[in-house]
Amino acid sequence: MLEIAALSVAVSVVATLLAAAVAIPAALWIVHGRSAGRSVLLALFGAGLGLPPVAVGLAVAFMFWRSGPFGWIDLLYTPAAMAIAQTIIVVPLIGTLAVISLRTSDDTLPMQLAALNVPRRARFFLIAREVAPGFAAAILAGFGRAVAEVGAAQMTGGNIEGQTRVLTTATMLAVGKAEFGEAFSYVAVLLGIMAVAAGVALTLQRRWA
Repeated sequence: MLEIAALSVAVSVVATLLAAAVAIPAALWIVHGRSAGRSVLLALFGAGLGLPPVAVGLAVAFMFWRSGPFGWIDLLYTPAAMAIAQTIIVVPLIGTLAVISLRTSDDTLPMQLAALNVPRRARFFLIAREVAPGFAAAILAGFGRAVAEVGAAQMTGGNIEGQTRVLTTATMLAVGKAEFGEAFSYVAVLLGIMAVAAGVALTLQRRWA
């Protein structure tokens, strides 16, 4: 159980951090950038919210299949492949929530920073710090979606005992065997992980508020 829970957390944390590293700068660019391509990226975030996880899992599995374009890397049925799939799934969610957070923040701050001749990169950092509680909530939502993912995790990880079995795929396997007590125990651990993550996010929000 401990090994399965640890792998679930590790894969989901890596995927969430990678997704946040992509989505949050993209959200800052969408809201405060100047390029005309911002609307295209926002549309991609919106479309990505409805992207079926199994479609992502299928695409990643195909890409890393032995006869696929990146089969030579030999990543399929590894935690790395699971993290890649989860990252793709989580990016639109974190990005969309980050955009909403930025758009509901103080819209005079960018103008004030510009009037003070603050460099552009420093402005983005200060704006991000101002809406950090909203970003923390977005990252928590992303982690929740990543750790609860089952379809893509099954397709890219294969649910291999001791290697790629995570809480969600282990729960499916237990239900398939009618071992409901074991399934409930996996779900209880999953809920506990989310409770801890929510507590961390709430602490950070209070600190930055």
